[in-house]
Amino acid sequence: MKTELRLLPLREAQTIAFKEEMQEAFQHGFEACNKNDEETNQWQVLPDKDFYQSLEAEGAEAYEAVSEDGQRVGGAIITANGNMGELAFLYVKVGVQSKGIGQSIWKAIEALHPEIEVWETCTPYFDRRNIHFYINRCGFHAVEFFNEHHPDPNMPEQFDQEDGLFKFEKRMR
Repeated sequence: MKTELRLLPLREAQTIAFKEEMQEAFQHGFEACNKNDEETNQWQVLPDKDFYQSLEAEGAEAYEAVSEDGQRVGGAIITANGNMGELAFLYVKVGVQSKGIGQSIWKAIEALHPEIEVWETCTPYFDRRNIHFYINRCGFHAVEFFNEHHPDPNMPEQFDQEDGLFKFEKRMR
């Protein structure tokens, strides 16, 4: 299903609300994947530090996804440097998931950056919905699995616990 929306550059005045919605969406997804884990609510899935670091990265662009009626339904933070792009975060607001919004956000990002030849992103190993989304809806391929025995060289401090991340790529040409 194609959902009509517009991507608008994130306005500074909207940064806190955007961050909070993204954190809520990520927490919601995490809780859905970890229903039997009583410690789920004690861990922040998207720490403020990571959010602000992605906003301040070289080449960073943040977008609000706005529906036809003017409501923010999600958003994304990307970096575009030459012909390489990274999807740092993409979220769909809690309550409007499973309506094609995430896929529409991704297609709009691709359309904004036709110069990008390779997109990269990562997602936690436990989030089957994200893995399905990136592979089956957006056309990414899993290319690496980072874990405590094989840490991401760009984020060696990432593995204080036994979590793992899948790295995905999408080659555009």
